[in-house]
Amino acid sequence: MNKINLVPAHTDDRGVITDLLENKNINAVTVISFETDAVRANHYHKETTQWNYIISGKVKHVAKMLDGEPVEIVMEKGDFVETVPNEYHAFKALEKSEMIVFTQGPRGGKEYESDTYRLDEKLI
Repeated sequence: MNKINLVPAHTDDRGVITDLLENKNINAVTVISFETDAVRANHYHKETTQWNYIISGKVKHVAKMLDGEPVEIVMEKGDFVETVPNEYHAFKALEKSEMIVFTQGPRGGKEYESDTYRLDEKLI
């Protein structure tokens, strides 16, 4: 799990412009909603990188590389985290939440299940 520190590209009296991603080939952009206590993912992708941006709410994110220890963070509005191939990951909403997921690789749209591998032992 790589937490990305976003830096505004431009700020003036009208507000702030922040680029979430630059120079990436994105195959899907997905909005995911969570009801409080909802758990999602508990899987990994062999070929897909995902960037997860919290629009609203608060979400616990647990990630683990195959031979590593689980890492847990609480993501809040404006937090941005990258999930790389072969990284086990799961999310639990601590309150009603929304997230945008930018996907690079085959896990998107009609190909949703083609690169999704469910975990036998869940992270959450």
